[in-house]
Amino acid sequence: MSGKNHFSLFRPCIDLHGGKVKQIVGGTLSDDLKTLKTNFVSSKSAKEFAELYKANNLHGGHIIKLGPGNDEAATEALATWPDNLQIGGGINSSNAKQWIDLGASKVIVTSYLFPHGKFSLENLKVISTGVGKERLVVDVSCRKRGDIWLVAMNKWQDITDMEVSKESLDLLSEYCSEFLIHAADVEGLCKGVDEELVKKLGEWVTVPTTYAGGAKDISDLLLVDQLSGGRVDLTYGSSLDIFGGSQVKFEELVKLNTQQKEKTSFGNRKL
Repeated sequence: MSGKNHFSLFRPCIDLHGGKVKQIVGGTLSDDLKTLKTNFVSSKSAKEFAELYKANNLHGGHIIKLGPGNDEAATEALATWPDNLQIGGGINSSNAKQWIDLGASKVIVTSYLFPHGKFSLENLKVISTGVGKERLVVDVSCRKRGDIWLVAMNKWQDITDMEVSKESLDLLSEYCSEFLIHAADVEGLCKGVDEELVKKLGEWVTVPTTYAGGAKDISDLLLVDQLSGGRVDLTYGSSLDIFGGSQVKFEELVKLNTQQKEKTSFGNRKL
């Protein structure tokens, strides 16, 4: 047994687009439906996915509302497993408390922190005070530009002025309890995780962090564990059989996740 007390876990997701559970290639997400590339549209409701996660005791999952028309589906999912799922997409200081009241364990915020693409510490302080630091997740989803990653917002189409770095993550973590990080350039491609980014995150983060983007094999959970020193959890999307994928079986992933949980000192982790 190693000296680690954290081991990377599988964190489930429900991506909503037009009220349906979908898996979308992140780089194509925009208001123009002609350019949108969708990997999968589920015949099952968001509520049914919430029931599945509840039945398998998968904590710390997130619901992401990609654009309008998703509130009803999101509300039903939260009601199915109250205080166990996070919600993101269009969250701001005006509606954050409402989503907590509807059953979200935490709210996930991005665009509100970057008016006109510029980081606003004031907005971060306002929403953190409004819902409480423990209830706030900052989405630092990003795209690579040269040798650095820059936070992306507005369906990952707009690049902000914030670089993902130890300094920026340290600042953000003063006001939130968790990070969600989509590597938008590899999201939905099933070609592997951004190993360089995962390794950097393992060196930088001081709060629970979930990475999403490119996971294509069950062994990727162990890879992320190795690269990040167990400090970064992993979300699977398009490669997973419950989302129409052929590369990863949900049941096998749940089994591996249970093994990871048994190794993890859960007392140090508040999901």
